[in-house]
Amino acid sequence: MRRYDDPVEVRRGWVDGALDAGCAPEQFLWRGRLWKVRAVLASWVETGAWWSSAEVDAVLGTDARATAESGAVAVRSVPDLLGERELWRVEAGRSGAGGPGGEAITGVFELSFDHDDGRWSLVGCDD
Repeated sequence: MRRYDDPVEVRRGWVDGALDAGCAPEQFLWRGRLWKVRAVLASWVETGAWWSSAEVDAVLGTDARATAESGAVAVRSVPDLLGERELWRVEAGRSGAGGPGGEAITGVFELSFDHDDGRWSLVGCDD
């Protein structure tokens, strides 16, 4: 699967395989092309990276100061422990999309919705 971090516009709706009816990505616009979701293959929620927090470092007895003193450069951002994002692995297609003979083009995509900023992005594609 190729990795991306591209913004997309998403319309939610009813999709086969979605457990939360009416809330799954139904269509998305990526790089000027409209994709229709045919099925939801998986969905999950990821939380902030709690394991890279200063509190965990304190419990483990490690800290950024020790890393800096050893000469290594360590850049660590403060994780948002309450931040969540939804991830959706979907099968989507474009009809008459210009494949050989004008047939439909399909692929598997991973879409992410970030609750903090309310934005969707395409994070992976296997086409």
